[in-house]
Amino acid sequence: MMKIKTVLVAFILFATGLAQAQVAHINSEELVAMMPETKAMTQDLKVLGENFDTEYKAQASALQAKLQKYQTEAASKTNEENEKRHAEVGEIQNKLQVYLSSAREEMQKKEFDLLKPIIEKAQKAIQDVAKDKGIKYVMDSAPGKGLIVFDGEDLLPAVKTKLGI
Repeated sequence: MMKIKTVLVAFILFATGLAQAQVAHINSEELVAMMPETKAMTQDLKVLGENFDTEYKAQASALQAKLQKYQTEAASKTNEENEKRHAEVGEIQNKLQVYLSSAREEMQKKEFDLLKPIIEKAQKAIQDVAKDKGIKYVMDSAPGKGLIVFDGEDLLPAVKTKLGI
């Protein structure tokens, strides 16, 4: 009987402590997706991507036209001239690949640069709301995420002391 009372008292103390800790959750990815800044960022990235795509297609079309011209004229040119033309086409193809690679990198960098302040704004708003509501822990319910706000007591120093670390 004494054990049951002890377990019951421990459970009540634990539940009371948990209630005081105030735990909440939010899906940060859903929040960021809803923000007007994200919608503007998406539009900016779309325009930038379309610009890169237009430029890439123009360069690829020019390369294709040059390749066709060189192929139709190949029989009337010397081997030396055909080799130069082949090398020229190879160089243009390499430049096109470099352009495509740098465009992708630039798109990723632009997305990171635009997304960073949006995420920071969302994080600050979450922290402010949690503070206003007296919430000590906010869990991110987005897949693969963890704590966003953790203002509760950190047990590491006390546990280190207990372990003699």
